Formats: sequence, structure tokens, C-alpha cells
Amino acid sequence: MSDTEPANPPRLNDSPDWLYLLREFEALYRYGSAGGSTTIRSHRKRVREGLSSVVAANPEILLRDPQSKPVTAHFSRALDLGERTRMEGMARALREVRGRLTWEYGYERVPKALARKYAYCEVLGPRGPIHTNRLILGFVLFAPNTTYPQHSHKEIEESYISVAGAWSENNAAVYAPGSLILNRSGDEHRITTGELDPCLLAYAWTGSEASLESPGMKLSAPRRKSG
Repeated sequence: MSDTEPANPPRLNDSPDWLYLLREFEALYRYGSAGGSTTIRSHRKRVREGLSSVVAANPEILLRDPQSKPVTAHFSRALDLGERTRMEGMARALREVRGRLTWEYGYERVPKALARKYAYCEVLGPRGPIHTNRLILGFVLFAPNTTYPQHSHKEIEESYISVAGAWSENNAAVYAPGSLILNRSGDEHRITTGELDPCLLAYAWTGSEASLESPGMKLSAPRRKSG
């Protein structure tokens, strides 16, 4: 090979940091409890099967330019908190790739207040360094005392697993590290976080290749009060 010929991009099996991160996802969706829910059990199986097919294909690692957002000032604290819990393995694996993550918003228009308190990074999927059209895996980070407005995902099934920090969805309960929450296609949900610490969630999206390629993320319009 000549000195000017570009090197081939590394593949997953040659990139242990990314491979170990995927193994942490696989462990979460294999060994975590489904809480007796057949719906959650089926979702977990779809995530595992999609992930297994990607690992077997040994795809190229295609890094995008690393990007930060204002909320990533809280990232170190979130990882520190995660390393103190049962999510220690995931937090440590994520720390190894932290300088290679592309944090973004995903919406064409983001309220100014939210732009300082929220961002996500895709690690596997159509826009992730580990490319696939079958599944999306990533992380979403929230600053303390954040309200992530009501939204839903069309033709996408989404699960969150807490890595660090306390949070609630639709004011229904408080979820601790290790908890899994499932949102079916079209389910409206709103996230709030605790007052003192950031919140870091791992997420998985399943759906058709077309819906994962163009999820069309939109915040729900505020409901008008009747009367």
C-alpha cells in the first residue's frame, strides 16, 4: 500500500472499546428483569437479536466529528454516579469512548432552555459510529432539574435504562439506576429529573429500517385547556 493510500476504517472486532460497550448493552437486555411483562420481554429479545446480528457482521467503525453541547458539562458527574451503582460496567465502558461521541439534539427547533439541559448521542444505528439500519442504541443526558417536554415516536418502540440519576416519566414513579421503561409507538411521554444530579439514560429503538433511518423527532404541541 502506498503512503498516500487511505487506510481502511477499523472494524468492530478491531475496536475493543466499542465492542465492550455493546457487550454492556447486551448484558442489560439479556439479564435484566422484564418484571413479568411479556411486552417488555419481547422488546428485550428484539434488541438482543438486532445487536447480535450487528456484532456478527463486524461492521466498519465510521466516526463522526465529536461534538459537545452545554449539558455535557454534567457528563463526568453522571459517569461518576453510574460507577457507584449496579450500572458500573456500563458507566466505565462509556467513559472509554467519551471523547469520540457526537452529542446532538435531533430536533429542527429546540427551546432555548432545553438546549442547555439535554442532548443525546447515537452509538449504534444509521447515524452512529457502529452503522446498522436494524436497531438504534445510544445515550441521553439531562442536567439536574430538567423537564423534557411531551413527545412520542411514530413507528418506533423505545426503552430507557437508567445509568445514573433519578428521574420520572409522566410523573408516574421515580426510577433508579438499572430500571427499564418501555414506550410503545405513539406513546406520549414526558421526563423530569431530580433537583441535584444529572441523569444519564441508555436507550434502544426498534422498528422498521425506514422509521429508524428517518425518525422525524418532534415535540408534541401543548394541549389547550378546555373551558
